[in-house]
Amino acid sequence: MAERIKSGIKRHRQSLKKRDRNIVIKSDLKTQLKKFESVLESKDVNAAQQVLKETEIKLRKAASKGVLKKETASRKVSRISKKVASLSS
Repeated sequence: MAERIKSGIKRHRQSLKKRDRNIVIKSDLKTQLKKFESVLESKDVNAAQQVLKETEIKLRKAASKGVLKKETASRKVSRISKKVASLSS
């Protein structure tokens, strides 16, 4: 930490907190997406729809917290929804 100005020290401290939070949220998202893929492979429509809801909530929450861009979250939700729709048809 090379900052000597109080505001610089505080900004650095805040950025470290944000980085830690973002890492936790991204890790949770990756785990959820892997869970979704595994349920999709089992071809169980009801379970896939349930996990889709959970995944969508986590993606939207990550976007609202600024971890992902809103467009990225929407794109991912759209793609996984298509997969569930193709499974049910």
